[in-house]
Amino acid sequence: MDFVKLLLKLVGVAKNYMDDAQKNERPIRQASPRPVEPSVVKEKTSAEWETYFKQILLSEFPSYDIRENVPVTELAGFANDEFNLYKTRPYQAYKAEWGQPYTFVLEKDGKAMGTLMLGNGHSHDSNVKYLIARMYAKKLGIPYINFYTQMPNEREYVIGRIRKLMA
Repeated sequence: MDFVKLLLKLVGVAKNYMDDAQKNERPIRQASPRPVEPSVVKEKTSAEWETYFKQILLSEFPSYDIRENVPVTELAGFANDEFNLYKTRPYQAYKAEWGQPYTFVLEKDGKAMGTLMLGNGHSHDSNVKYLIARMYAKKLGIPYINFYTQMPNEREYVIGRIRKLMA
């Protein structure tokens, strides 16, 4: 019964407020519904991502030569090394030619100084081609960095990560 009394009291207070507003000729503010515009996020294609990163590399890292889509074999040769990529297959041999080509290789005086890979999803973590490329870069002592293309990859974020890699 206390709930009903409280509800009636609230209705009375609201009615008094409305009456006062009409007496004082103050308009009652009512929330007007605003149309909600869906944010349209256009996903970039692989070519658009490569163009975006290439432009950043060329403008922010001019002291490096940039090579695109470099096969793992160009850095490691036709190697056939053992890596522990998967727990179920410890120390299985993987050929360098099976690796995903590096999206970009930063070079100085003809020597690879860093590798950059673009991929979507968790390809860097589970796709054997990416894992092979990463392991050969590690074996050669070449810094390796990856970027997920389903993420925003804001310009300053990309520049900061690459600077940290190349330091």
